[in-house]
Amino acid sequence: MYNSKIMGVGSYLPPNKVTNHDLEKIIDTNDEWIRQRSGIEERYWAPKEMGTVDLAENASLEAIEKSGLDKSEIDFIICASISNDADIPGTGCFLQARLGLGEVPTLDIRQQCSGFVYATFMANQFIESGMYKNILVVGVELQSRGINKTTEGRDIAVLFGDGAGAMVLSRDDSGDSKVIASDLHSDGRFAKELWISAPGSCAGREDRLNKEIMENGEHFPYMNGKVVFVHAIKKMSQTVINVLEKAKMPKEDIGCYLFHQANLRINQKVQETLGLSNDQVFNTIQKYGNTTAATIPIGLADALKEGKIKRGDHIIFAAFGSGFSWGSILLKY
Repeated sequence: MYNSKIMGVGSYLPPNKVTNHDLEKIIDTNDEWIRQRSGIEERYWAPKEMGTVDLAENASLEAIEKSGLDKSEIDFIICASISNDADIPGTGCFLQARLGLGEVPTLDIRQQCSGFVYATFMANQFIESGMYKNILVVGVELQSRGINKTTEGRDIAVLFGDGAGAMVLSRDDSGDSKVIASDLHSDGRFAKELWISAPGSCAGREDRLNKEIMENGEHFPYMNGKVVFVHAIKKMSQTVINVLEKAKMPKEDIGCYLFHQANLRINQKVQETLGLSNDQVFNTIQKYGNTTAATIPIGLADALKEGKIKRGDHIIFAAFGSGFSWGSILLKY
């Protein structure tokens, strides 16, 4: 069985920075209200001229460059996103064409905020089996075009940002770097506590999308904030405990915990529950908001640039999101 090694990491944020004060001009909200409830200070929203694939391409090119590989050596793409350029096909196909990777297979997954954790798990399985050697794993979101940017939708609109993160995961025969343990879960009983119901083909609808559905705002995200908050803390804490137990490692041996960046208050509660030090937890939500499937790879890229992670360190990815779905991965960088 082969091991997986992170060869290169990249990230990309679109050029338009949107501060809380900028939102005050279009929504009945204020900087203090947003900071107190989420910890967010600013986020980035893509201009009209950019699409999801543009964000993904920029992050991917950086990851490939840092990996030291030629892009022709990438033999599989896994892309996690819920805000694709088109309903079908997924962003992976557009990204493959943009990178000029011929007929390299692509896989798009929709595990929402847990998308990058799931994608990393899947990429590692392909590498361990020997099926593929160099896999491009991407988390990308362009959420700003799918939220209700009015006072009516402010509880959600203030949370989301656009961005992309990418990672090249490659076969490593030395064993110096590897995925040590993983832990994945979902519970569909809570699917409607955080969802976007339209466009959709659920029972009772004649159309996936029509004027009535849009007038009802069913194409915008809905979130039961209190339910999500409680479950996120409980499930993210437990999945970290689970993966540490599987690896038979104490929490102190982990150099960096990269949690999904949905709400700073959630991450602070998870940190408190697990008894982690400030030095062990790396947060980026203050700068970028919630970029859904992209939060962990963007955080990984920032942590590497800031010297928070070095070769040989043990790190944990942990996420919770719509579905409900959640999970964690412990790996040696």
